[in-house]
Amino acid sequence: MELKQENLSVAEYSAKFEALCVFSPHYNTVEAEEDKYVKFESGLRPDIKQLIGFSEIRDFPTLTTKARICDEDGKAKSSYYKAMNDRKGKGLDR
Repeated sequence: MELKQENLSVAEYSAKFEALCVFSPHYNTVEAEEDKYVKFESGLRPDIKQLIGFSEIRDFPTLTTKARICDEDGKAKSSYYKAMNDRKGKGLDR
């Protein structure tokens, strides 16, 4: 199974990942839980993977939740800085 997040949100990526796991008997066992989160993490975008990787999370639901939070925070930060740049460009920062 090869799935990459690319332009998907983490929520969309997670849903697709879970849907595909149903078809892979290997990922449906307790013994394969570690393989499952390693595979999920490897498909994340590099910016999210870097933040999550340092945490060394070894629980799949926690991993997906933390990745989703990182994704949402990154989008909020990006929107904030874009708005600030737009505001500066219009001379409204005074």
